[in-house]
Amino acid sequence: MSGNETVGKTIAVAGMVCLACSIIVSSAAVVLKPKQTENKLLDKKQNILAAAGISDPNKSVDELFERIEMRLVDFETGQYVEADNLDKYDQRKAAKDPELSNPVAAEVDIAGIKSQAKQGLVYLAKDDSGSVSTIILPVHGYGLWSTLYGFLALEPDAKTISGLGFYEHAETPGLGGEVDNPKWKAQWAGKQLYNDAGEPTTTMYKGTVDANTKGGDYKFDALSGATITSRGVENLMRYWAGQHGFGPYLKRIQMEGV
Repeated sequence: MSGNETVGKTIAVAGMVCLACSIIVSSAAVVLKPKQTENKLLDKKQNILAAAGISDPNKSVDELFERIEMRLVDFETGQYVEADNLDKYDQRKAAKDPELSNPVAAEVDIAGIKSQAKQGLVYLAKDDSGSVSTIILPVHGYGLWSTLYGFLALEPDAKTISGLGFYEHAETPGLGGEVDNPKWKAQWAGKQLYNDAGEPTTTMYKGTVDANTKGGDYKFDALSGATITSRGVENLMRYWAGQHGFGPYLKRIQMEGV
């Protein structure tokens, strides 16, 4: 090894290369962060619009989203809370903030969420006349391998389901991952979130739900070969429709209207 090829020089050159690379990566992250935030918000809007059944190839996502009214709800009282800049409110982050959330007691935490924000967002889709056509609620709960995040869409009566879709999960493809199957998702439309006693009774049924199935109005075909994911969907639906989730809000809407 020549004098110009000492171990010290080699380490110094490697260190300079690493430093230069770290500066480039850090700079790229800073420069790209606004775009990443924008794309994340765009994706969220697209999922909300999909839950509401709103689409028009001739209009942008932002144009279509003008039909969506965002409101903040107090989970305990079911009342709306006045707030500005709701598009910046991150319910998932709020659930991790001790000042903005409450721990969920193990005996009632059927969805496996551990903590819950004190306030939650609801999205009210409007028709051409300005009347509320769909109520969209963010829901989440643990499946087999992951937390499933999605949107539950309800009719204005706050008890008839319009649809259910998950935009983020890591369930097994072909099994629990079938929550993304359009055929499976289609069965939710027109079903009831509550039974005749007003209790959240979403039930994943082992078999095929048909006109002869007792209680079929609130029963759904379980995912074949994915018992735990099916149970997770059942539990998260019951939790968010219950008294610790959006239950107080939905009961108020049922009595007073949107």
